[in-house]
Amino acid sequence: MEGRLSKGSDHMGTPISTEKRMLTATEFEVVERTHYPAILELPEENLSEIVKLLRDYRDKARDRARQQRREMRGKSQPRGAVAARDNSGTERKGEIFASALKRINRELSRIRKARSRKVQGEHARRALDMKRRNRIRHHPGSGRTASRPMTLIENPNPTVAMDPREIGRVSQAVKVGQARRDFR
Repeated sequence: MEGRLSKGSDHMGTPISTEKRMLTATEFEVVERTHYPAILELPEENLSEIVKLLRDYRDKARDRARQQRREMRGKSQPRGAVAARDNSGTERKGEIFASALKRINRELSRIRKARSRKVQGEHARRALDMKRRNRIRHHPGSGRTASRPMTLIENPNPTVAMDPREIGRVSQAVKVGQARRDFR
């Protein structure tokens, strides 16, 4: 287990010349497209296809490295004529594919985040437009105010028909009664 790097280990990236030497032509062609600036020119659909390919390549390298480790320990029958003595190359291939996947996933995340920000901005603008269009008054008008005095509206159909002299008599009686109470 000396040559193995743990998943969380921090190591320098692999030079492209090493990638080219360790990978087959088709594998290298896929990995090469994940490097900057080529990755920026790929549309999102192509990035998704490359992710699938890289996962397959990585899984295949991981499974092969696991098999070679078992052969080295004597836990498994050799797949070839002779048991594997070293699996560092296969593990290194897996690391190359994993780092390529990491680059692709980072780019996909960047694209999706940019799209999300754009969509959120559109939603916010549309919500503001709707709010402005549907603005309602929350408080009723104040109605009649001092600047516009109340106007008398005559009732065209009086409810009680009364002799005007009777109205005067009652009004005078009320005045007199109030004056008596005031002088007591």
